[in-house]
Amino acid sequence: GENLHRANLGGANLKGADLTRANLEEAYLTGANLEQANLYGANLKGANLNGANLGEVNLNGANLRRADLTGADLRGATFHSANLRKANLTGARADNETRWPKRFDPVAAGVIFED
Repeated sequence: GENLHRANLGGANLKGADLTRANLEEAYLTGANLEQANLYGANLKGANLNGANLGEVNLNGANLRRADLTGADLRGATFHSANLRKANLTGARADNETRWPKRFDPVAAGVIFED
């Protein structure tokens, strides 16, 4: 539940951090390492996650509306019930372990699948 609205966390190492229900609206997280972090229910509306490592991150119920996930590593991330409306996923990398919301088409959103 931390309030990190518009925080500059570019390049930060937040591996394994518990950011459950944190407010990261419009936060700058470019190149941040969030691997295995818990972002359940977090507000990432308009956040810049360009090139961030979101491998194995829990984003269930997170608000990623208008978030920039360009080139982010999403391998093994879980997005069940996440709001991805108007999110930019161009060039983001995912794998068969990445879990998406129902009726979301990651390929149409520009996601690249890797083995």
